[in-house]
Amino acid sequence: MSIARVTEISATSEKGFEDAIRQGLTRANETLRNVKSAWVKEQSVDCQGGNISAYRVNMMVTFVLDD
Repeated sequence: MSIARVTEISATSEKGFEDAIRQGLTRANETLRNVKSAWVKEQSVDCQGGNISAYRVNMMVTFVLDD
């Protein structure tokens, strides 16, 4: 039987939402073991001078706990 845990993380990118997701998952995998999935909970942008300056995602990351 496996037991999983869910943690919420935020990631930001100047390129786009997909890049923010990749960066967040890459960083999560450096800290957490057995990352299995992520659910993008929210997306938002930062604006500066009427233009998008950053893309942000809040994700729920699921990882399986060690036995």
